[in-house]
Amino acid sequence: MVEETQKQTLAALGRIPSGLFVLTARHNGQETGMLASWVQQCSFDPPQVTVAVKRGRGLLDWLTDGASFTLNILDDSQTDMIAHFGKGFTLTETAFDGLDIDRPNGAAPVLIETLAYLVCQVTGRFPVADHEILLARVVSGRVLGEGHPMVHVRKSGGHY
Repeated sequence: MVEETQKQTLAALGRIPSGLFVLTARHNGQETGMLASWVQQCSFDPPQVTVAVKRGRGLLDWLTDGASFTLNILDDSQTDMIAHFGKGFTLTETAFDGLDIDRPNGAAPVLIETLAYLVCQVTGRFPVADHEILLARVVSGRVLGEGHPMVHVRKSGGHY
């Protein structure tokens, strides 16, 4: 009975909707990106977001206090980006082959086909169970197209 209750709890937890984003970063001449779903605006003044990243992701080594990253906001039709970034990349693999990117004012890669992007700067990191929560100030951003942000609902709150 406890196992069934746990399954039901995880099913309910999985129904919390989230957006889907591609977080891109640059460090010492290298660039990479990852699919992110646990992103939330957390303040107005200054504008800030939180991003939860699973421990063990190499990208966390780059996202120290003061580091910049770009949040690319996916349109609800961009399933190709989910497939591309969902497989994951090591820090030494090329993540942007075949994709149109820009680096406005030296920012980490902006995927120019996405709905919008935000350039952010890490202002804090907080360990939370199996993830690190990054607090980041939004430095700049731009809407690149019309559409609807992609929303993701999981079948279980126990895994991606």
